[in-house]
Amino acid sequence: MSRRSPVEFVMLTDVGRSRMHNEDACAADEASGLFVVCDGMGGAAGGEVASHLASRAFLDEARPQSSEESPAWRLDHAIIAANHAVYEKAVARPELRGMGTTLVALEIDDRNGKVWTANVGDSRCYRLRCKDFQQLTDDHSYVDEQVRMGVLTPAEALLSPLRNIITRAVGSHEEVRPDVAAHDAREGDLYLLCSDGLTRELDDEEIAHLLQQRGDHLQTCADTLIHMANEYGGSDNITVILVRF
Repeated sequence: MSRRSPVEFVMLTDVGRSRMHNEDACAADEASGLFVVCDGMGGAAGGEVASHLASRAFLDEARPQSSEESPAWRLDHAIIAANHAVYEKAVARPELRGMGTTLVALEIDDRNGKVWTANVGDSRCYRLRCKDFQQLTDDHSYVDEQVRMGVLTPAEALLSPLRNIITRAVGSHEEVRPDVAAHDAREGDLYLLCSDGLTRELDDEEIAHLLQQRGDHLQTCADTLIHMANEYGGSDNITVILVRF
């Protein structure tokens, strides 16, 4: 099954300034309108293995095979398949025990005027619509869950020493529970998928301003996001996918 409309997209990943290895991965299937970012964990070898294995397994399972398969089912099934692939690899190889990865994905369903997001962990999907910049996914992290429960304010969460603790990951346990959601789509919407190497250094206001100023040129925009994250510290690997249709 192929999509009716082409999409414009760019993918970019960078090791950052503090890490020796890049444990992020990004991948796309343009014909199916599928895009995915993963941020691995578990040491250099484990994190890199987990993120690349999860991104490939996700795309293999998420591609539409039949019009009877709903996007919600396919995306949920694809993340469960990615979780199984990473978990089984870790069980089989003792040196990879404990590895895992975040995963955030976007599917463009332009026939029905929707996009779908799927995520596990704290890699994010944003949408810029005119001047409205919105995070479409919820982080599965300790501090963000505390914010949603009203225990912490967003400002307190930014300063918390626990902000990097995630509560769900692909492959770290035998089972995982993804979030899958549909969102209305309009022509000209700009979507950003990113690892927390970007959002750790740039806040939402800075990202939104850059997308508004340079979003007409996706490659320049992606280059600038990576450059700014590195200029602000580059404390982690940085990965971005920008998508517009």
